[in-house]
Amino acid sequence: MLNKEEIEKIIPQRDPFLMIDEVEEFIPGESAIAYKYVREDEWYFKGHFPGNPIMPGVLITESLAQTGAVAILSMEENKGKNALFGGIDKMKFKKMVVPGDKLRLEVKVIKRKGPIGIGEAKATVNDKVVAKGELTFAVVGD
Repeated sequence: MLNKEEIEKIIPQRDPFLMIDEVEEFIPGESAIAYKYVREDEWYFKGHFPGNPIMPGVLITESLAQTGAVAILSMEENKGKNALFGGIDKMKFKKMVVPGDKLRLEVKVIKRKGPIGIGEAKATVNDKVVAKGELTFAVVGD
């Protein structure tokens, strides 16, 4: 299990844009499972939506991307680099994510060629799929 400090040693995102709270497990270059504890005081709930807080789909997608980045950037040859979006495909949002939810984020790398790859991503709450799709990434940096 990795906490936020350990996650920050792998990926470059920082609060308030670090969108994962802990990593349950990861296999460098292959997969990662992480969690986001959706709190009522999240910065984006001030405007999305007042009186009816719903986690934006784009931030669920970002949480998944950061989970995938843990898998990719934990590889020895990628340490100190960054993983950028190259594309988002087949992303579907099935249920709302609201304060109090424990968002389980799973990403499995299904294709890699050089610095480019694709991750199969799935977010669940209480074993129910809230979002799924494919994320294309590009590893950049020295």
